[in-house]
Amino acid sequence: MRLLKIGVYYPTYLEQFYARRPGLAAADYAAQHTALIEDCFGSSDFWTGELSRLGYETCDLIINAAPLQRAWAAERGLEFDEGDWLFRIAEAQVRDFRPEVLIVADYSTVTPPFLRRLRDVCPSLRLVLGWCGAPYNDGSVFGEWDVVLSCVPELVAHFREAGHRSRHVNHAFEPRVLEKLGELDCLPATDFVFVGSLVKSERFHLGREKLLARLVEETGLQLWSEVGPPPPPPPSGLRRAARLLLGGAARSQPPQSAVDARIAHRARPALFGLDMFRQLRAGRVALNTHIDISTHSASNMRLFEATGVGACLLTDWKANLHELFEPDAEVVAYREADECVEKVKYLLGHESRRREIAASGQRRTLRDHTFASRAVLIDDIIRGELSDGRAVRPRLSVV
Repeated sequence: MRLLKIGVYYPTYLEQFYARRPGLAAADYAAQHTALIEDCFGSSDFWTGELSRLGYETCDLIINAAPLQRAWAAERGLEFDEGDWLFRIAEAQVRDFRPEVLIVADYSTVTPPFLRRLRDVCPSLRLVLGWCGAPYNDGSVFGEWDVVLSCVPELVAHFREAGHRSRHVNHAFEPRVLEKLGELDCLPATDFVFVGSLVKSERFHLGREKLLARLVEETGLQLWSEVGPPPPPPPSGLRRAARLLLGGAARSQPPQSAVDARIAHRARPALFGLDMFRQLRAGRVALNTHIDISTHSASNMRLFEATGVGACLLTDWKANLHELFEPDAEVVAYREADECVEKVKYLLGHESRRREIAASGQRRTLRDHTFASRAVLIDDIIRGELSDGRAVRPRLSVV
């Protein structure tokens, strides 16, 4: 079965990635794609890599990486309008691969009209799965997905109430990351680390901001995050171009004000890909705190990324945490800021216990929470949807 994943990477990451690799933007498509995949950003090729082991023929696209996509178009003599290169090139790539299954790892850039067109111009396409694990502004795209996948049980319930087919799939860790990280002493040890986003907007990270401000005051927490004030909006005539060049980020970014000055003063530039994994592993204790929309459930990527690289994870308590890890044995949980301060000080003062928890958490993740195990669930979802014919839709005429 042929399966294609459409990925959209953070614009900030893509800017950093190419800036640190002079000359890569002029390389051919294969060289650029390999370099991006090997940096392990987001889910990289983790889903498709494991699904290929289950017999799928797979392909990963990164549709908003302009140098990458333009290289693909140039190598095939594909002409495109500069104002619509993102969708024009992506459509040609999908048609070229002829997938039966499409996984859309984005909910703001890949639009409903684009998906409707793909169904019409790609007759092989039988099933569209999409991933959403955060708040959204425009829910129209979910009507074009056959199944909405989410790591957040609260969102799964929300989607089902709205009439969508939705399935819960937890995030995971890819053990190949450990091979890429190399020796353990890659960075100087940092006592207490937080690596993650901070969006000061309703349903995003208002609770996270309050916690981080408290921890900056009372601990030596070191942060790597984008925390500066939001840029001013572009002039109206440039907004469409900004949406295309930034992979939809200009449209989907929620309104945001400057974060607490104490956090901004402490924070360092955001880390992504292998740099993020290195810093997590170099931390003696890694902090995790969930997005506001995940009110009762442990659900985010950092649970598995931090434990997977062997960090001692200090995470906010959630009702289902015990289903994923044994609290205070494989991870350490806190319910409010006072307890978080107390527990990080305990862990930093009891090295043998900290090491024991970190090792136990890593063993649990490598046993139960890898992409190999999650791929089995994705395979079951795909085969179940195709077997009962629910995903088959009538073809639309191309306008």
